[in-house]
Amino acid sequence: MADKPISRFPVPELAALPGDIQERIIAVQEKSGFIPNVFLTLAHRPDEFRAFFAYHDALMEKDSGLTKAEREMIVVATSNANSCQYCVVAHGAILRIRAKAPLVADQVAVNYRKADITERQTAMLDFAMKLSQDSGSVGESDLETLRGHGFSDEDIWDIGAVAAFFAMSNRLANLTSMRPNDEFYNLGR
Repeated sequence: MADKPISRFPVPELAALPGDIQERIIAVQEKSGFIPNVFLTLAHRPDEFRAFFAYHDALMEKDSGLTKAEREMIVVATSNANSCQYCVVAHGAILRIRAKAPLVADQVAVNYRKADITERQTAMLDFAMKLSQDSGSVGESDLETLRGHGFSDEDIWDIGAVAAFFAMSNRLANLTSMRPNDEFYNLGR
C-alpha cells in the first residue's frame, strides 16, 4: 500500500526542507522508526508546519490534569466523529501505547460510549464531542458537569483546546486526503 500517495498536494523531499523542519522530522523518525505522513504532508507549507506542531506540542506534551492517554482519547473520539481516518488510525495507535490498553483504544475509536472507560472519562469525551460537533450549544451547565467529575477549569480548557485543535487537524487531513502510515496499524498491539 505504500505506493499510494500520502497527500493530494505536493509532498516535499526531506532534503529540500528548511533545517529546523528536517531536524524535527528526523527526530520523530529516530523515535518511531518511520516518518508519520502528517509531517511530510504539512511540510508542504513550512510556516504552517511550525505553527501546527508548536500548538500540538503545547497541548499534547505538557503536564496537565489530563493524562496523555486521556488527551489521545479526545483526539480519537472526536476524529471518528469528524470522519478523519488519518487521526483515528494514527492517534488510535498512540492511545494504545499511552493507555497500555489496546482493547480500550479500539473501543474509543469505534464508540467511546460503549468503551471500558471511567464515568469521568465518559463525561470528558461527551464534552469534547459536544464542542467538536455543536460548539454553539456549549454552556455553563456543561462545565459544571465536568467540575462535578473533578475536572478543574484548566482541565476543561485542555479538553476544549484538544478537541478544537484536532477539529482543525481533521479538516486538514481530509483536505489533503492524508493517508495513514501502514506502520500505525500494528503499534501498541
